[in-house]
Amino acid sequence: MGGMPTRLSWHFTGRIAGWGTPGGTRFVLGAWHDSPLGAFADVMVERRDGHRVLLAPSAEVADFVASTYTFDSTVLTSVTVTVDGRPLAAAPSAAGQTVRVDAGPLRARLHVGKRPWLGRVLRLVPGPVATAPALTRVTDPAARVLLRGVRTRGSAGGGRTEYYGARDLHRVLAAETTWEGADLGPLHPLDPPVRFGFGSTPRAPSVTDLTTTVRLPR
Repeated sequence: MGGMPTRLSWHFTGRIAGWGTPGGTRFVLGAWHDSPLGAFADVMVERRDGHRVLLAPSAEVADFVASTYTFDSTVLTSVTVTVDGRPLAAAPSAAGQTVRVDAGPLRARLHVGKRPWLGRVLRLVPGPVATAPALTRVTDPAARVLLRGVRTRGSAGGGRTEYYGARDLHRVLAAETTWEGADLGPLHPLDPPVRFGFGSTPRAPSVTDLTTTVRLPR
């Protein structure tokens, strides 16, 4: 893949935020401060009618994400994410933060709340252990039972495997979302689950700090 380094494993460190709207449009934001593609953000959108849209900042990012997940259309556009008015960096998610997303037709403000019980459990696991792909042998079966629609390992296309190593989890308390200037209403669960690939976002709107590992077949 153009621009991607030749290696057996790629690591993306940042956060994923997922939220829904009363009209049935659901959003999954990936904001990565450390990756083989540099710092970037992208947004996966599934409309009420099932149409899946990728908002990506470059053809390189679009090619990589679209090779891992499934979309019906792609929009190349600037995707800017700020936290409390500052550029996204390695600082962890925290209660009280406001995450702003500006991505082509999308404008959103997400208000981050406290950790649920699962977030408190994740904080007890040492970082190197939490992000190790081997741990997904334990976390994936647990996630399927505890969090409907969530997986921590699965196919990344082309014989690759993707692993989610979560380090922290916060609820999203409220959100203001507009699409092409139209207000989509208040925060709502991601229901039904999104269908971009294997599920990776809880039904309850949330922000997950994590490292994603993509492994190529040997």
